[in-house]
Amino acid sequence: MNAGEHRHRYDVVIVGGALSGAATAILLLREKPDLRVLIVEKSTAFGRRVGEATVEVSGYFLCRVLGLTQYLNEAHLVKQGMRFWFSNAEARTLEDCSEIGGKYLSRVPAFQLDRSALDEEVLRRAVALGAELWRPSTVSRIQLDAGREQTVEVRFADEVRAVRARWVVDASGVAALLARQEGWLQPNREHPTTAVWARWTGVKDWDGIELSQKFPKWAMACNGIRATATNHIVGPGWWAWCIPLKGGDVSIGVVFDQRLVAWPEEGSLGQRLKDFLMQHPAAAEILADARWKEGDVHWRKNLPYCSTVFAGDGFVLVGDAAAFMDPFYSPGMDWISFTSWSAAKLILAQQHGEEVAPLVARHNRAFSRSYRCWFEAVYKDKYEYLGEFDLMRTVFQLDLGLYYFGVASQPFKRGREALAEPPFSTPPSVPFYRFMKWYNRRFARMARARRRRGTWGRNNAGQRLLIPGFTFAPSSSWPMVKALARWAWLEASEGWRTWFAADEAETRGMALDSQPMPGPNPANAASVTQVS
Repeated sequence: MNAGEHRHRYDVVIVGGALSGAATAILLLREKPDLRVLIVEKSTAFGRRVGEATVEVSGYFLCRVLGLTQYLNEAHLVKQGMRFWFSNAEARTLEDCSEIGGKYLSRVPAFQLDRSALDEEVLRRAVALGAELWRPSTVSRIQLDAGREQTVEVRFADEVRAVRARWVVDASGVAALLARQEGWLQPNREHPTTAVWARWTGVKDWDGIELSQKFPKWAMACNGIRATATNHIVGPGWWAWCIPLKGGDVSIGVVFDQRLVAWPEEGSLGQRLKDFLMQHPAAAEILADARWKEGDVHWRKNLPYCSTVFAGDGFVLVGDAAAFMDPFYSPGMDWISFTSWSAAKLILAQQHGEEVAPLVARHNRAFSRSYRCWFEAVYKDKYEYLGEFDLMRTVFQLDLGLYYFGVASQPFKRGREALAEPPFSTPPSVPFYRFMKWYNRRFARMARARRRRGTWGRNNAGQRLLIPGFTFAPSSSWPMVKALARWAWLEASEGWRTWFAADEAETRGMALDSQPMPGPNPANAASVTQVS
């Protein structure tokens, strides 16, 4: 072994220095400071993400596991839950739009993040703990050798270096270097979604004087803060996020199901994004004087994918390098939390002399099951009904309640070791998965039936559901009880029309009968009437 080979030997090489990679490095070095960890990062500065909000699990991970609470309070915004805005032909103004959201402030911490700033801070902390950073550098190939040293070819400082390490952590994001190289990457064709997003200036303040004077009753209806929530503007087959960032910029983007929405083809991408949004009264109000930042408009087609392999004896995939599902409900940073924690535990177990094979098998089984069940329980065909106020209000309360009690509460009650169990990966979660999958399918069917009958969006004007707020206390289950009662009423009043339709027939109906809709309102919007 010559001096050059020895100089490029490490215990762990992490490909990608953004949140998932840097967080994994922190977890490793805190537990075992003598580990030789190399982070290979291709960028000179981190860029934008599809979404920039945490929810409760990722808030726990950032605050109580990584120790970022003070930094987050100083450099980012506290998130005040989620809000949804619905419209139909009768909704002419922001005040007319049906609304779902919190009445008061949130009880459990979450944040609106400038991901480029957060990623830089977490990477800085990883380096301060002892990780070596090569930046900018690129990885051309990773050669795997189970149970032995892995070889990573890296171009850095105008030379190609062969780096050897016992473990490689792929944190390369959507580039998914290992999954693509090894042929493990599988697109999720059951969920063909596209995202278009940008940073904006000149967006109106949801809680500002202008809107409160223009719509006084609307302003008084909410006792909390609307502006620092993740505001979702929704339509048939699509939704948009509005996320404020520290310093005044606002992240706004659209995600749509390609089977249900025809994206405009003419004009610049930023103009098409604004034109699309301006058809919705809520967006038209807040974006009236807004402008997207030139050079900061992004497009990504066919969002969801998953690797068929998550780990082996010598490598592990974390964050978006392992899978991506959907930005709705902001699950991406929860996924980072679970994968980074589990990856660090797997590597440390090997370093402490444990047998790797059963740990790898369990890791692959847990994350494969989690991705599939998470998708089927929450996201499959959700775009069919997320633009319907009365359907979405019921599903939102069920989704949120089950997330709080089944997922978010676990680390707060059991500690950080709960992060070793991603959602739906353990036997006790199976009944909840089946229940969520069942009601998600039922509401998708009802939405398809409404579209065929020409009654889409009938409650999308003049309705408001303001929720007092969820906690981990048993008393917070009451909204779920009321949601179940509303579901029963919906089944009795209209759901019976779809009781005897086969799943396959409904799926074919979605693909063949549903015509893409270019804007927020359905083609038959003129016939839609409000139902109290």
